[in-house]
Parts: sequence; structure tokens; C-alpha cells
Amino acid sequence: MNSHAHAPSPLAGVTGQRILTPHGIAQASLRFHGGLIDDAGATPARGASWFDAGNLLVLPGIVDLHGDAFERAIMPRPSVTFPYGNALFDVDRQLLANGITTEFHGVTLSWEGGLRGEAYAERMFDALESMRHILGARHYVHLRFETHHVGGLEIAQQWIRDGRVRFLALNDHLPSMARRLGDERKLMQYANRAECDLDVFQERIRAAMSAADAVADAMRELTLCAQRAGLRVASHDDPDAATRRYYHQLGCGVAEFPLTREAAGVARDLGDSVVFGAPNVVRGGSHTGAPSATEMIRAGLCDILTSDYYYPAPLAAVMRLAHDGVLPLDLAWNLVSLNPARAAGLKDRGALTPGLIADAIVVDDQVPGLPRVCAAIVGGELRYATRAFGDDHSQRMAA
Repeated sequence: MNSHAHAPSPLAGVTGQRILTPHGIAQASLRFHGGLIDDAGATPARGASWFDAGNLLVLPGIVDLHGDAFERAIMPRPSVTFPYGNALFDVDRQLLANGITTEFHGVTLSWEGGLRGEAYAERMFDALESMRHILGARHYVHLRFETHHVGGLEIAQQWIRDGRVRFLALNDHLPSMARRLGDERKLMQYANRAECDLDVFQERIRAAMSAADAVADAMRELTLCAQRAGLRVASHDDPDAATRRYYHQLGCGVAEFPLTREAAGVARDLGDSVVFGAPNVVRGGSHTGAPSATEMIRAGLCDILTSDYYYPAPLAAVMRLAHDGVLPLDLAWNLVSLNPARAAGLKDRGALTPGLIADAIVVDDQVPGLPRVCAAIVGGELRYATRAFGDDHSQRMAA
């Protein structure tokens, strides 16, 4: 084992040759005080516990607006589930090791039931609440509400009013599932996730379809509830310009994974934030035939990259964009830090600027295509470091 998570260790600050400051990458020292960046021009004080990053990159912690890879930790195989406590502890380590200091877990409330039903969501809320004191990253819930689940409207509103949700997205996966009503093999995968047999799942699809007339009013209610609670709202998988305009008028200021360039363009014209998946960049394209995220970035039609289903993707995607000359590193990094923080309504993080939260990661970028997180600092505390780097850092501090 070559890495380990550290018990929280308050730091006086971080110093290094390549820190991403608001003015670009430069030699700098950042002083921490009370979990915030206190003075970007600080000079290391003799004897203080400073973190010396040497020639490694120091970057703002990644703010991941949409990540649902935790579902694989809960249910690694169909119908095989593990306790949320064990799963989230493992996920927390994955997040820090991949530079994600703020995670919005995509918890789905759907007519499907099972892993994407109410009971599992409640387990997630309970586990996050009981484990906050031992988790190293910041964990929030991004509630993915399936629009045809009108029977779940009241519980979703209650979760929002109770402060359990920090971001809301309106999802509608019913049309794609309805098209597969004759494809028993694919539907069986969904049924396994929903913990029911094929006949029951097909009946759930038909029941959701029968709720179509109530969807518009229900979504107006839910969006209004979220806005009253101060939450930002997204729509998901907009297929065309008309759909994006509809959701914009509804109050959804974020377009998550638009399915066409046209939808992304309308979102841009309306001043909405546009989200694509970082795996799309890393893999060189979408696995579902959606627009190329890299091409959308080149066209100025993408503000935010998320891990989606793969936690290593945001860091790898930004490094690839910088390496390939699509964007300089400082601008590319905004896609995974400053921009998602702003889209979520978090004004207190996303950049290494005085007054903001002291969330930073230290990255070894010497091997092209394989950036490695050597350390993660959350709220001015060292929460994760690779063993080799931790030993080297300790020797430099002693010297």
C-alpha cells in the first residue's frame, strides 16, 4: 500500500513553485487561518507547520457537481448491496485520491424504486449525517428527481425543506426506458437495480407513463420549493432547443449533459451553465452518442466538467485539455473548480484566493496522461497524502 489517509492536521499554509493563483501559475505562499486562505502573499514563518509542495502543482480542490459512482460502492453487482457506512468511507478515500474536495452525490429519487428509490436515499442521508466527522472530503447531495415520479413529490420537498439537499436536477429517463419495453435483456439490468422482477418493472414503466399529465405542475412545485430553499436547479439531458427554453423558464439555470449542440447553444444564449461529463473528454467522446465534450469546450459551449460515473475523470480531463492545447491549464481548471462552485451557489470556494475556503490539492504531473494527487488539503487541514510524498515532505520540513 503506497498511500494513506491522514488524521486532520492543521497547516499554517502551503508554499510551492507552481501554485495556481488568480493571476496564473506562479511561485507563491498561501497562509491559512480558521480554515480559510488568509493572505496570498504570505512569507513562511520560521518554525510554522507549512506544507512545502516543491515543484508539484498546487490547485484548487475539485468541486464535482454530479457524481454517481458511489452507486457501484453500494451495489457492486446486481442485487448485492453493502452498508452505506462502509461504502461511503471507501468513496471518501477515492474522492481525495482523485483531487475531489467537494462532492455532490447524484442521489436519484425515481419511480424505478430499489437503488434509486426513497429507502436507499434515506440511507444515504443518514450515513452522511452520522459520518460527517470522519469523512475527509465535503459531501453534499445532488437530488436527481425523475419527473414522472409525481408520487415522490412530497418527500422530495420535505428533504429540501429539511436542508438535506444542496442541488436539484430534473431528470426524465422514462422515454428511453419506454423504448426498451421489448428489450428484455436491457430491462432486466434496470429491474435488478430496482430490486424487482421484469414484469413488475415493466408495470412501473407503464404507471410512470400514465402520470404524464401531472408532470408539468409537479415540476413547477418542486422547482419553486428548491428556489425558496436557495438551491440551484438543473435540467438533465435536454434533447433540443425547445426543451432547454422550457426548463430555463421553469427556473433551471443549469443544463446538464445536453444531448445536442443546439440545446447547448441555446443554454449559452440564455446565460445558463452548461455541464458535460469529464469521462467524455478522457475517452475522446461520449459512450451514448452525445456531443463531444472537447468539441463543446472548443466552441465555448461547456462551463463545467463532472465525474459523472468515474471519479478520476475530472483531473485527467483537465490535464488532457491543457496538454492538447484546447485550453491553458488555469482556464481549464475553472471547469472543475470555480465554475461548478458558482453554478451550485457556493461562493466560498473554487479558487486559491484570500477569504475563500482553504481547499487545495497537490498534483504530480510529470507523467503525461497520468496526473497523480499527492496530497489533499481540506479547510486548511491535510486530509490525504501518498506515503512516498508524505515522507519526502516530512524530510523537507525537518531540513
